[in-house]
Amino acid sequence: MTTHPRPRRPFWGDIRFLVGVVLVILSIAGVWLIVSSARDTTPVLQANRTITQGESLASGDFRVVEVSLGAVVDGYLAPQDLQPGMIAARTVESGELLSTTAAADAQSGRTTNIVVDSSVGIPARVEAGTPVELWYSPPLEDDGEYDAPRILAADVVVASIPESDGMLAQRSAAVELVIDRADVADVLAAINAGAALSIVPVGSGS
Repeated sequence: MTTHPRPRRPFWGDIRFLVGVVLVILSIAGVWLIVSSARDTTPVLQANRTITQGESLASGDFRVVEVSLGAVVDGYLAPQDLQPGMIAARTVESGELLSTTAAADAQSGRTTNIVVDSSVGIPARVEAGTPVELWYSPPLEDDGEYDAPRILAADVVVASIPESDGMLAQRSAAVELVIDRADVADVLAAINAGAALSIVPVGSGS
Protein backbone atom coordinates (compact mmCIF):
# COMPACT_ATOMS: atom_id res chain seq x y z
CA MET A 1 0.00 0.00 0.00
CA THR A 2 1.40 3.32 -1.09
CA THR A 3 1.15 6.29 1.31
CA HIS A 4 0.87 9.71 -0.31
CA PRO A 5 2.40 12.57 1.67
CA ARG A 6 -0.01 15.29 2.87
CA PRO A 7 0.35 18.41 0.74
CA ARG A 8 1.93 21.31 2.59
CA ARG A 9 0.11 24.67 2.87
CA PRO A 10 1.73 27.28 0.68
CA PHE A 11 4.06 29.65 2.49
CA TRP A 12 2.10 32.72 1.37
CA GLY A 13 -0.99 31.33 3.14
CA ASP A 14 0.82 31.31 6.50
CA ILE A 15 2.01 34.89 5.96
CA ARG A 16 -1.54 36.06 5.22
CA PHE A 17 -2.74 34.48 8.46
CA LEU A 18 0.00 36.18 10.46
CA VAL A 19 -0.75 39.56 8.85
CA GLY A 20 -4.41 39.11 9.79
CA VAL A 21 -3.49 38.42 13.40
CA VAL A 22 -1.25 41.50 13.51
CA LEU A 23 -4.04 43.69 12.09
CA VAL A 24 -6.49 42.45 14.69
CA ILE A 25 -4.00 43.18 17.48
CA LEU A 26 -3.34 46.67 16.11
CA SER A 27 -7.06 47.37 15.86
CA ILE A 28 -7.64 46.33 19.46
CA ALA A 29 -4.68 48.41 20.62
CA GLY A 30 -5.96 51.44 18.69
CA VAL A 31 -9.42 51.22 20.27
CA TRP A 32 -7.84 50.87 23.70
CA LEU A 33 -5.69 53.97 23.14
CA ILE A 34 -8.68 56.01 21.99
CA VAL A 35 -10.75 55.00 25.01
CA SER A 36 -7.84 55.65 27.35
CA SER A 37 -7.13 59.09 25.89
CA ALA A 38 -10.82 60.02 26.10
CA ARG A 39 -10.74 59.27 29.83
CA ASP A 40 -7.47 61.21 30.32
CA THR A 41 -8.50 64.79 31.12
CA THR A 42 -6.41 67.80 32.10
CA PRO A 43 -7.38 70.88 34.14
CA VAL A 44 -7.06 74.05 32.05
CA LEU A 45 -8.22 77.67 32.34
CA GLN A 46 -11.41 78.83 30.63
CA ALA A 47 -12.29 82.54 30.46
CA ASN A 48 -15.53 83.46 32.23
CA ARG A 49 -15.65 86.86 30.49
CA THR A 50 -14.16 88.55 27.44
CA ILE A 51 -10.60 89.68 28.14
CA THR A 52 -9.22 92.29 25.78
CA GLN A 53 -5.70 92.46 24.41
CA GLY A 54 -3.24 93.99 26.87
CA GLU A 55 -5.46 93.36 29.90
CA SER A 56 -3.94 91.73 32.98
CA LEU A 57 -4.77 88.07 33.47
CA ALA A 58 -6.13 87.27 36.94
CA SER A 59 -7.33 83.99 38.39
CA GLY A 60 -10.76 85.50 39.04
CA ASP A 61 -11.29 85.87 35.29
CA PHE A 62 -11.11 82.12 34.74
CA ARG A 63 -12.68 78.87 35.85
CA VAL A 64 -10.93 75.52 35.84
CA VAL A 65 -12.38 72.89 33.51
CA GLU A 66 -11.37 69.29 32.88
CA VAL A 67 -10.93 68.62 29.17
CA SER A 68 -9.37 65.95 26.99
CA LEU A 69 -6.75 67.63 24.82
CA GLY A 70 -4.54 64.72 23.89
CA ALA A 71 -1.33 65.71 22.14
CA VAL A 72 -2.15 69.45 22.18
CA VAL A 73 -2.35 69.69 25.97
CA ASP A 74 0.89 71.70 26.10
CA GLY A 75 -0.75 74.43 24.05
CA TYR A 76 -3.05 75.50 26.92
CA LEU A 77 -2.47 76.96 30.37
CA ALA A 78 -3.26 75.03 33.53
CA PRO A 79 -4.11 76.88 36.79
CA GLN A 80 -0.53 76.66 38.03
CA ASP A 81 0.76 78.23 34.79
CA LEU A 82 -0.94 81.58 35.43
CA GLN A 83 1.74 83.86 36.85
CA PRO A 84 1.59 87.47 38.17
CA GLY A 85 2.33 90.03 35.47
CA MET A 86 0.78 88.08 32.61
CA ILE A 87 -1.37 89.97 30.10
CA ALA A 88 -3.59 88.95 27.20
CA ALA A 89 -1.57 88.87 23.98
CA ARG A 90 -4.85 89.01 22.06
CA THR A 91 -8.55 89.18 22.86
CA VAL A 92 -9.76 86.06 24.70
CA GLU A 93 -13.47 85.45 24.22
CA SER A 94 -15.74 84.38 27.08
CA GLY A 95 -15.77 80.57 27.27
CA GLU A 96 -12.48 80.22 25.37
CA LEU A 97 -9.71 78.01 26.72
CA LEU A 98 -6.60 80.04 27.51
CA SER A 99 -3.91 79.02 25.04
CA THR A 100 -0.22 79.68 25.57
CA THR A 101 -0.21 82.03 22.56
CA ALA A 102 -2.94 84.18 24.15
CA ALA A 103 -0.80 85.02 27.20
CA ALA A 104 2.34 87.12 27.43
CA ASP A 105 4.55 88.85 29.95
CA ALA A 106 3.57 92.47 30.63
CA GLN A 107 7.05 93.69 29.69
CA SER A 108 6.62 92.28 26.18
CA GLY A 109 3.31 94.07 25.62
CA ARG A 110 3.23 96.43 22.62
CA THR A 111 -0.14 98.02 23.36
CA THR A 112 -1.65 100.60 25.68
CA ASN A 113 -5.14 101.95 26.39
CA ILE A 114 -6.48 105.37 25.43
CA VAL A 115 -9.97 106.81 25.95
CA VAL A 116 -11.33 108.78 22.99
CA ASP A 117 -14.66 110.45 22.19
CA SER A 118 -16.38 109.16 19.08
CA SER A 119 -18.03 112.14 17.35
CA VAL A 120 -20.63 110.02 15.53
CA GLY A 121 -21.60 107.65 18.33
CA ILE A 122 -20.82 103.98 18.70
CA PRO A 123 -22.62 101.21 16.77
CA ALA A 124 -24.72 98.95 18.97
CA ARG A 125 -22.77 95.83 18.00
CA VAL A 126 -19.50 97.29 19.24
CA GLU A 127 -18.52 95.93 22.66
CA ALA A 128 -15.42 94.94 24.62
CA GLY A 129 -13.17 92.83 22.40
CA THR A 130 -14.56 94.15 19.09
CA PRO A 131 -11.83 94.89 16.50
CA VAL A 132 -12.30 98.37 15.06
CA GLU A 133 -10.57 101.07 13.04
CA LEU A 134 -10.05 104.56 14.43
CA TRP A 135 -10.82 107.20 11.78
CA TYR A 136 -10.29 110.94 12.09
CA SER A 137 -11.20 114.12 10.23
CA PRO A 138 -8.69 116.96 10.76
CA PRO A 139 -10.26 120.39 11.35
CA LEU A 140 -9.99 122.98 8.58
CA GLU A 141 -8.72 126.42 9.48
CA ASP A 142 -11.18 129.15 10.52
CA ASP A 143 -14.40 127.76 9.02
CA GLY A 144 -15.30 125.14 11.62
CA GLU A 145 -15.45 122.41 8.98
CA TYR A 146 -13.48 119.16 8.82
CA ASP A 147 -11.32 117.60 6.15
CA ALA A 148 -12.13 114.24 4.56
CA PRO A 149 -11.97 111.32 7.04
CA ARG A 150 -9.03 108.96 6.96
CA ILE A 151 -7.73 106.03 9.02
CA LEU A 152 -5.72 107.04 12.07
CA ALA A 153 -5.11 103.58 13.55
CA ALA A 154 -6.16 100.32 11.89
CA ASP A 155 -5.24 97.61 14.41
CA VAL A 156 -7.46 98.63 17.33
CA VAL A 157 -9.55 96.68 19.87
CA VAL A 158 -12.29 98.06 22.12
CA ALA A 159 -11.37 97.61 25.78
CA SER A 160 -14.57 99.05 27.25
CA ILE A 161 -17.29 101.64 26.72
CA PRO A 162 -17.25 103.39 30.11
CA GLU A 163 -19.81 106.11 29.42
CA SER A 164 -22.05 104.57 26.78
CA ASP A 165 -24.57 101.78 26.39
CA GLY A 166 -23.43 101.35 22.80
CA MET A 167 -26.54 102.86 21.17
CA LEU A 168 -25.99 104.42 17.76
CA ALA A 169 -28.38 107.26 18.65
CA GLN A 170 -25.76 108.84 20.89
CA ARG A 171 -23.96 111.66 19.03
CA SER A 172 -20.91 111.51 21.27
CA ALA A 173 -19.62 108.67 23.42
CA ALA A 174 -16.40 107.77 25.21
CA VAL A 175 -14.71 104.49 24.36
CA GLU A 176 -11.54 102.93 25.76
CA LEU A 177 -9.34 101.52 23.01
CA VAL A 178 -6.36 99.15 22.99
CA ILE A 179 -3.87 100.55 20.47
CA ASP A 180 -0.33 99.84 19.42
CA ARG A 181 2.20 102.01 21.24
CA ALA A 182 3.54 103.12 17.86
CA ASP A 183 0.19 104.85 17.19
CA VAL A 184 -0.06 106.69 20.52
CA ALA A 185 1.66 109.88 19.36
CA ASP A 186 -0.56 110.21 16.27
CA VAL A 187 -3.75 109.60 18.27
CA LEU A 188 -2.83 112.14 20.95
CA ALA A 189 -1.86 114.68 18.29
CA ALA A 190 -5.24 114.24 16.58
CA ILE A 191 -7.06 114.70 19.89
CA ASN A 192 -5.09 117.82 20.77
CA ALA A 193 -5.73 119.27 17.29
CA GLY A 194 -9.49 118.91 17.76
CA ALA A 195 -9.99 116.29 15.05
CA ALA A 196 -13.32 114.49 14.83
CA LEU A 197 -12.75 110.84 15.75
CA SER A 198 -14.92 107.90 14.69
CA ILE A 199 -15.02 104.22 15.68
CA VAL A 200 -15.66 101.93 12.71
CA PRO A 201 -16.09 98.16 13.21
CA VAL A 202 -13.73 96.19 10.99
CA GLY A 203 -15.44 95.14 7.78
CA SER A 204 -18.27 97.67 7.93
CA GLY A 205 -16.62 100.32 5.76
CA SER A 206 -16.12 103.99 6.53
